[in-house]
Amino acid sequence: MHERGFTVIRIQAKGEGLALLSIFGGIGIGALSQFTRQLATMITSGLPLTDSLVVLQKQTENEKLRKVVSQITEDIQGGGSFSSALAKHEAVFSLAYISVVRAGEASGTLDKVLLKLADTLERDREFEGKIKGAMVYPIIIVSAMLLVGAIILIFVIPKLSEVYKGLNLTLPLPTLILIAISDFLVHFWWLVIILGFGGFVALRRYRKTPEGALAIDRFLLKIPVMGKLNRDSSLTTLTRTLGSLVGAGVPILEALKIAGETATNATHRQAVSKAASTVEKGGTLSKALGADDSFPPIIPQMVSVGEETGKMDEVLDKVSHFFEQEVEQEVRTLTTALEPIIMVVLGIMVALLMISIILPIYSITQAF
Repeated sequence: MHERGFTVIRIQAKGEGLALLSIFGGIGIGALSQFTRQLATMITSGLPLTDSLVVLQKQTENEKLRKVVSQITEDIQGGGSFSSALAKHEAVFSLAYISVVRAGEASGTLDKVLLKLADTLERDREFEGKIKGAMVYPIIIVSAMLLVGAIILIFVIPKLSEVYKGLNLTLPLPTLILIAISDFLVHFWWLVIILGFGGFVALRRYRKTPEGALAIDRFLLKIPVMGKLNRDSSLTTLTRTLGSLVGAGVPILEALKIAGETATNATHRQAVSKAASTVEKGGTLSKALGADDSFPPIIPQMVSVGEETGKMDEVLDKVSHFFEQEVEQEVRTLTTALEPIIMVVLGIMVALLMISIILPIYSITQAF
């Protein structure tokens, strides 16, 4: 390098920069699911792993994923294992994904493991899509309500306020409150933005701490309807991942540690960590889970059945399917209930605005 006139200012491991790009570049779960399915099909058909990856590299439409596959192929051709090559791209492939592939390589069932991984990814994609799709309508309605309210308070109320002040009227309390809110927004809108953005950033940072995540997630579980939805959604991901890991042959302790991190609620992550410690000391998983209030009774009961029959992966798969159905029903119930609730809230807001605006006008007519 020095001979060519270059000076080294930074050394970066191959794939590191790409891993950061993949976070923002958008290698979605759909592209990853399709890649896994196609790879499993090729290997099942008897095509060598490296040849399969070369074919997929040419066929993959996602530019970021194509670069990742290219680097994985180079690592394998250089003598590395498939799982170790995947481990260099943890921003794309989760720890659970890598662990399942590693177990498949060790047992010689990589094709079957990849097929099951593809099934799991597709179910995760459908599950995530259903929840997001159900939330679109309420979010649009609430956003529209806030936008209309802001326009009225910032542009309409100040003009009416000037008219009322010019007439020297004694304004009723609802009108005075509305004018005060409007004046605050007109003169201190920048403070509202700063406080809102600052509060969002502070809350997000607090949630990234172990104590903050636990406190916030415990609070979320106590919210009516939404709490149960949050709990069941977290348990769906947890049991599905744990079932996939156990089914692939990953040791139970390692599977618990990996699956526990996939739970979306911090209370479940903490509970699984405690359960793993109990199992490590010789206790049974069913008793360890049953001793924690974070899990509904069905989970330790079904896990106990899995321990007795030796079919833990099948049992966990059924449990995840049960919670997935529960989440779907809860989402339908929530969206059905939200529509009338939103209409009632919107009606109340409109009524308050009308009362605050019409009462002074009524006073003017009486004066004349």
